Amino acid sequence: MAPADAPRRSRLTGRAAILVLVVSVLAVSYASSMRAYLQQRDHIGDLKDQIALRQASISELEREKRRWEDPAYVRQQARELNFVMPGETAYVVLDENGEPLEQETSLTDPSTVAQKPPTAWWDTAWESVELAGHPPKPDPEPATRLNRIDGTD
Repeated sequence: MAPADAPRRSRLTGRAAILVLVVSVLAVSYASSMRAYLQQRDHIGDLKDQIALRQASISELEREKRRWEDPAYVRQQARELNFVMPGETAYVVLDENGEPLEQETSLTDPSTVAQKPPTAWWDTAWESVELAGHPPKPDPEPATRLNRIDGTD
């Protein structure tokens, strides 16, 4: 008999089928484990964000607590509630409608105030010399505005 007449055997043997089955089971189990890992990683990231927010809140509250330990801040808060020191007389300034005027000034936290670096005296003196050499041109607009107010054109 010639080898060409021999029946062809299937390439998929029993062992190959079992191997494919084992590999597919392993792939499914690894995929579910990977999904759980990714979910836990996202959850940990969310928890880290919550921790950062809480730490920022704690630091803000500690800063507020330090402000309340400052006697000047406590006095300023009492003044906003219209408290006066013993022996003082309180006055309320009213506008034309009889409403009290709001105070525009308030104390701020010293750590939030931007400090301008000091400049040397010779820099200020040199700027004055440069300005004297090149004075700014006067604006003609204020003179015409005064004429309109006076009624003279």
